[in-house]
Amino acid sequence: MTVTDIPTSATKLDLPPLKLGNITVTTPVVLAPMAGITNTAFRRLCREHGGGVFVSEMVTSRALVERTPESMRLISHDEDEEIRSVQLYGVDPETVGRAVRMLVEEDHADHIDLNFGCPVAKVTRRGGGAALPWKTDLFASIVQTAVKEASKGGLPLTIKMRKGIDDDHLTYLEAGRIARDAGVAAVALHGRTAGQFYSGHADWDAIARLREVLPDIPVLGNGDIWSAEDAIAMVRQTGVDGVVVGRGCQGRPWLFGDLKAAFEGSEERHRPGLAEVSAAVYRHAELLVDTFDDENKALRDIRKHMAWYFKGYVVGGELRAQLAAVPTLEVLRGLLDQLDMESPYPGADAEGPRGRAGTPKRTALPEGWLKSRNLSGEQQADIGAAELDVSGG
Repeated sequence: MTVTDIPTSATKLDLPPLKLGNITVTTPVVLAPMAGITNTAFRRLCREHGGGVFVSEMVTSRALVERTPESMRLISHDEDEEIRSVQLYGVDPETVGRAVRMLVEEDHADHIDLNFGCPVAKVTRRGGGAALPWKTDLFASIVQTAVKEASKGGLPLTIKMRKGIDDDHLTYLEAGRIARDAGVAAVALHGRTAGQFYSGHADWDAIARLREVLPDIPVLGNGDIWSAEDAIAMVRQTGVDGVVVGRGCQGRPWLFGDLKAAFEGSEERHRPGLAEVSAAVYRHAELLVDTFDDENKALRDIRKHMAWYFKGYVVGGELRAQLAAVPTLEVLRGLLDQLDMESPYPGADAEGPRGRAGTPKRTALPEGWLKSRNLSGEQQADIGAAELDVSGG
């Protein structure tokens, strides 16, 4: 492992362990669910580099209740995952309740998170995702039902949300109070509105306001954490109890080791050369083969990670193209062996934002959605179509 010293004054922070009900998380970091990313393979790779809560890919409550093969795969965990964390997405209180009950009664999870942050148009257009907390009656009913079912098994239930639909229709403070009063174990806030998607900068001041409004439960901050220094800065600026990391760890599973070191006051940071990145890529591919039990599917999956892993590193254009189309583990090994294994960490070029940020746009909503904070009968009939198998935000 290659490390770099960081000035002590910039990183030391006395942050206590994160308590979620009966679970104590020594490193107060949560891996955010990302569709097609946070499968068992990637979670294992991240655990090998650090600690925290590693949440599985989001699963829709309807699909889980129907026991679709994909939903059952999504809630699977390695035997050595100490905290089996599952994130649910749902729009109907009864269905969400049934899904939570299933997770509890069949011992599929130790922690459940509800997603209210999806900004995708095909979801918000039906009133789901980040649009849902606008309807306070529906939001309260879902959270109350889920907490009631989770409490039967002693499982902590948390929620993740965005600031609101747009700057004129913010929901996070009221939603935070409703969730707190319902008995959630913690609230996580992504400091963007649905309209921002992932563009611009996360509003850490909003996260600080939520922390002030909810002094009696843990509050976690999410958005623009690309390094350990970002995490430290967020905690200092907002007073949150921990951080949620999403896109910042793509192609950088060692970020969790950096966060653990920073929160413990260590000055060391992981700065891998090309040889170590190459080893991580191959390890990731092997784990994917184990996860899918299908080399072809696993290698198709690893392709999307290549640009993230090699961001900033000296890798020729032709080789990058070949890596992005790699068909087998044998070919992958040969391509990786062509890299300059003496190439060092490239510095800032390897850090910062990754993945598509999108552009700010008007959030797609059902007709008349913003006219009332309560759900109409017509909207109730329509919202079920929002429960699609999509990524949360």
